[in-house]
Amino acid sequence: MLDRPVITLTTDFGLKDSFVGVMKGVICSINPDANIIDISHSITPHNIIEASQVIAMSYKYFPQAAIHMAVVDPGVGGQRRPLLIAADDYYFIGPDNGLFTPIFEGPHYFMKVFHITASHYYLPLKSATFHGRDIFAPVAAWLSKGVDSSKFGEEIDDYVKLDIPKPMVSGGTIEGEVIYIDNFGNAMTNITHDKIIELGMDLSEGKLKVLCKDMEINLLNYYLQAKGAGLSALLNSSGLLELFIYTDSASASFGIKIGDKVSVTSI
Repeated sequence: MLDRPVITLTTDFGLKDSFVGVMKGVICSINPDANIIDISHSITPHNIIEASQVIAMSYKYFPQAAIHMAVVDPGVGGQRRPLLIAADDYYFIGPDNGLFTPIFEGPHYFMKVFHITASHYYLPLKSATFHGRDIFAPVAAWLSKGVDSSKFGEEIDDYVKLDIPKPMVSGGTIEGEVIYIDNFGNAMTNITHDKIIELGMDLSEGKLKVLCKDMEINLLNYYLQAKGAGLSALLNSSGLLELFIYTDSASASFGIKIGDKVSVTSI
């Protein structure tokens, strides 16, 4: 473990209520040395797929042994299981509702998934409606203090995976869709830089065209290039094809939403 172990938080709790602060209080009560970092608390309420994309885009930028705790949990109190995942150099804690699908799909050189059942690591009075406070936060804290991941429960292999859309290749065209819209109204797709390169496509300016909503969109290198150009596209910092308008919302201006089809083809 790190000298100051890192625990990240990703939730749909927002910041109006006390939920996030209370979870941090639980962690600090168990491990005052924990370095707690907020990734996001503005996930669209109950949107498990959105949360899964935020985690997938973020987790590798943290130190080895970082613990990523995520609570987007519309099934809290039901039959879904609490999970602890050890994958390569990172840990993940949260509900077994498909939230960690991108992690399960790897690739990894090492991965173990545990159903958290060791209730002596929970808060003594466990509610049915706030497992973030009563299960996930204390487990993250005890893990950060060096408790081995295998101590929290039995290893499982029947964890829940969501059917997250993947890009398809047809006749030299990559066909994908919008999977996430950020705070700026930029629309990120499931078409990746690596997939474009894999198909031998030329990323030089003017060599590719992007199509969405019957519009042909210019593929640029950075945002400022699109000043005054309307809807444009680029490969963003996460390696995803992104639709955007310079200093405006592509989603609001063009009605772009999750699931809209996008394609890339050579000119």
